[in-house]
Amino acid sequence: MDNEKLKAKDFITIGIFTAIWFVVEFACGMLGYIHPYIVAAYVILLPLAGAVPMMLFYTKVEKFGMLTIMSVLIAIIMFVTGMGYLGAPLIILAGLVADLIAKNGGYKSFATTVLSYSVFCLWICANYFPVIVTAESYRHSLIDGGFSTEYADSLFSVINPKTIAVLFVLCFVFGIIGAFIGKAVVKKHFEKAGIV
Repeated sequence: MDNEKLKAKDFITIGIFTAIWFVVEFACGMLGYIHPYIVAAYVILLPLAGAVPMMLFYTKVEKFGMLTIMSVLIAIIMFVTGMGYLGAPLIILAGLVADLIAKNGGYKSFATTVLSYSVFCLWICANYFPVIVTAESYRHSLIDGGFSTEYADSLFSVINPKTIAVLFVLCFVFGIIGAFIGKAVVKKHFEKAGIV
């Protein structure tokens, strides 16, 4: 039973990989300043860019709670960096469900790791909640913040209530693709961890 409890080493691992995720998310976020379509493409960019570090993280996940804690930390980081609290429930739910899926595979099944990572990646769509839920005020904040009206129009043309379902599906699909890419890159770590 004691082996199932998270220890200091586990929390350090969570902290390190959460920081890496933040760096990846921040780097992709900066690209969004170039064109609003890149913002919509986060659902493709982040699952792929974050795949290698996350697959490495999965080789170290052997206890329930590590993915959930990571998602809580991500929700806090998103709030502190100005994304608000609207996406927090999705971020934490994605982490919790991903955690349950990984646990169901005994942390040794690549099939459940792929599914877990794909579900975990759905937190990325939380970035779009302010655009959809607070559309008018978000539009004003964009323009007041120095973005052009054309930028705002383009952003809302690709991120809106009609497109959010497509963005979720893309995020999940590229999570699957990312998991396979990540495994290929850190194959030796998977073999060492006994994940098949």
